[in-house]
Amino acid sequence: MVKKLGLVEKSYSVDFCGRELKLETGKLALLAQGSIKATCGATVVLATAVVSEEVREGIDFFPLLVDYEERLYAAGKISGSRFIKREGRPSDAAILACRMIDRPIRPLFPKNFRNDVQVIITVLSYDGENDPDILGMIAASTALMQTKAPFNGPIGAIKISLVDGELVANPTIDQVEKSDLNLTIAATKDKVMMIEAEASEVPEEKIIEAIELAKKSILPLIQIQEKIRDEHRVEESGVELIDDQTIHGEVSKIVGDKLKAAVRELDKIKREENLKEFEEEVLKTLEGNYKQVELKSAFTKLVEKEIRSAILDDSHRPDGRGIEDIRPIDIEVGVLPRVHGSGLFTRGQTQALTVATLASPGMEQFIDTMEAETTKRFMHHYNFPPFSTGEVSPMRGVSRRAVGHGYLAEKALVRMIPSTEEFPYTIRLVTEILTSNGSSSMAATCGSTLALMDAGVPIKKPVAGIAMGLVTDKKDDSHFKVLTDLQGLEDFAGDMDFKIAGTRDGITAIQMDTKITGLSDEIIAQTFKQAKTGRMEILDAMAEIISVPNELSPLAPIIKAIKINPEKIGELIGPGGKNIRKIIEDCGGKEVTSIDIEDDGTVMIGSTDSAMGKKAIATVESMTREIEIGEIIEGKVIEIKRDRMTGKQVGAIIEITPRQDGMVHISQIANERVEDIEKYIKVGDTVKAKVVDVDREKGRVALSTKDFLKK
Repeated sequence: MVKKLGLVEKSYSVDFCGRELKLETGKLALLAQGSIKATCGATVVLATAVVSEEVREGIDFFPLLVDYEERLYAAGKISGSRFIKREGRPSDAAILACRMIDRPIRPLFPKNFRNDVQVIITVLSYDGENDPDILGMIAASTALMQTKAPFNGPIGAIKISLVDGELVANPTIDQVEKSDLNLTIAATKDKVMMIEAEASEVPEEKIIEAIELAKKSILPLIQIQEKIRDEHRVEESGVELIDDQTIHGEVSKIVGDKLKAAVRELDKIKREENLKEFEEEVLKTLEGNYKQVELKSAFTKLVEKEIRSAILDDSHRPDGRGIEDIRPIDIEVGVLPRVHGSGLFTRGQTQALTVATLASPGMEQFIDTMEAETTKRFMHHYNFPPFSTGEVSPMRGVSRRAVGHGYLAEKALVRMIPSTEEFPYTIRLVTEILTSNGSSSMAATCGSTLALMDAGVPIKKPVAGIAMGLVTDKKDDSHFKVLTDLQGLEDFAGDMDFKIAGTRDGITAIQMDTKITGLSDEIIAQTFKQAKTGRMEILDAMAEIISVPNELSPLAPIIKAIKINPEKIGELIGPGGKNIRKIIEDCGGKEVTSIDIEDDGTVMIGSTDSAMGKKAIATVESMTREIEIGEIIEGKVIEIKRDRMTGKQVGAIIEITPRQDGMVHISQIANERVEDIEKYIKVGDTVKAKVVDVDREKGRVALSTKDFLKK
């Protein structure tokens, strides 16, 4: 086998909270600068890292690209599509995994590094027990440690679950599904880089405890990566960091003194006009000396520096708020006339319109990914059009960011959604971000709560979210300011975006990103404290407009669950689905009425037309109900039964349901002796009768009309 120059095939093992984690190098992807195969149980991922030889010209950012590739073969599956059998666009789960891997490694590169870096994580085998996302983060960090890139790692990653009141490190997939907390942490040796969480109203104190457990649990992962780095790292020869000190100094000479006053201008429009004027002055003065992109970047960095100084030294935020103040909030519900539910949530210059749509169970989303084949009855989708930031941009497919923000709001709400038994609807929320100036995903969370309550969904509790910011002194970690209700300019100049959502009783979702090399315990604790205060203030504002869910929207479809004997499912469906199709056609067609049948005998009937829905429900009930002795029925006489040999009347046949008849023997027609049944009842009459006997094996029902008929 051809070996990569300078790299020897070698395997390393580490105890990963009771399970063996194996990291192997030198065997696969030999031309990649960094290549690690990570194995835990029967889950295997391959992470590769490649750094370009040349600096990318004409950019002012670090060009990192992370891709997470799921392969259906990893789980022994072939796509369920009849027409497309190869993998296509990444699933939402793959996009979310990709974002989780990108977020903790990006801040560990110098901001003035301009070589392209690509990390690709490919899932080769999946056992359904060990999470490939976590392995992917660990393997990606290790692969980067082998390259010449100036990566200030390593990082470790782990999941923490709360199962039966106990925190569990590195849980199995089954434990995660049963947990009250699903927390993912990525961290360096001493600081937290990334947090992602879904929870069932878990208190802040328990979250902090879980973070501490995570930090302790990943130390062996850090140590093994350091060992691999020491044995396999390539020298950082040829790495070029952009020298921006000279240009920053020249730009500062031109506008440095002016910027201090400009960033403290409270009038947003005037502030932006001044900054634009100063930028144009810089471009004009230094034109020809530097590239325009370099001048713009230097000016931006100076603005950022002044904003940070104003916040850190003077507690002065760009809009004049106090450090813990929330922007003005405006709330409306029922803003759209024809939809099932709508909520408009405005906080400062961030505005989210969320619309709720209720549908039958048959409208659930089918999920067919490497991890699972399942359905999803609650969905939240997030749209971020360019006009929301006053920009011009083509409207194309959903971005990774939009997927991530949509899923964050979904996680925040999913554990507050009533069960199918309590509320048998498929629920879809769509948030349109109409204006964005920071914290749009948390505005989407608040708007979604409003839309659900407006539609009449009996959510367990209202949920609100808030984004927290941070400015630190780069020379002194203990000097920092945590900002409540982060806005766009503070996000641009600050050091973190820490989103926390929850109810009055606890946290339901977290997403934390940082631009620095991690957060200390003190910063995390302060953030949780301020976020809780802010969350309560927002929940109070929402409660003033709508405190409990409305009655179910009259525009929502009628849905009823009927329980039938599973043995009658075939009879209800009919040969080739004939009976079900006829019911649906008789009740307005599939555009109006839907009928979904579960194996346990649960029949879900939904209709957008009240009359048609009631008709479908009555038809299904009549076709499937069990006839009981003593029951009083009402049916149409369809035949006077006669003896084949003698021709004498023996009884009357009454239609109980479209699929079930009963017979009234002549002796059961009336309380006196009956010679001619037609003197009492005739074909076509509707009569009441009592069930006196049921032979389920032969399908016979004996009736009596004695108590109801007279001559």
